[in-house]
This record gives sequence, C-alpha cells and structure tokens, in this order.
Amino acid sequence: MRKVTSADSIVTINHYKNLLASEGITAFLKNEHFGSIMGEIPFQEIWPELWIQNDFDYDRALELIEGGKFSEEVPATVWTCNTCGTKNEGQFSACWSCSQVDE
Repeated sequence: MRKVTSADSIVTINHYKNLLASEGITAFLKNEHFGSIMGEIPFQEIWPELWIQNDFDYDRALELIEGGKFSEEVPATVWTCNTCGTKNEGQFSACWSCSQVDE
C-alpha cells in the first residue's frame, strides 16, 4: 500500500479514485470522514488521502492523476440552441432550457 495524493475535497479524491479504477488500479481512501473534526487538528492532517493497493501501480497512478487534472481545460465555444434559441456554455452538449442536443 502506498499513498498517492491527498486533497482538500472529498469530491476531488473520489474523482481520482474513479480515474484509477477505470484503469484497473485498486485504490482506497483514508481520512474520508475526518472533515467533522476540522479545527481541532491541523487541516492538512485530515484531508482525504488516496492510497493504492499495489505499490507497482504507483508511477502509473501518478501519471493518470496528473493527466486527469482538468483545471487548465478551456471550455468549447458558446452555442445557441436551434430549438429554443437559448445560449449554452460550450462544455454542455444539451440545452439547459429544453434539453435539445447540440448538432
């Protein structure tokens, strides 16, 4: 077992865990439920942690996590729905107003 990373958000850590699982890497979380004691001990010590079962998967896990970070992605251009005329942000493929799929 080896720690791969930690994050301040359980959502982020679960995203990484799912990313590894999709590649066949068995991972598990530690400190998953420690958010309730925040303030009593230093916050970095209670962040959720992602651990892998097999140490041989460590380098691949780091590679996937680094490649899976999406903070630098630029959304596609804004598009206008042909059905209702609503403007939608580029990352969405269906209209938020009428659910029509962008063509």
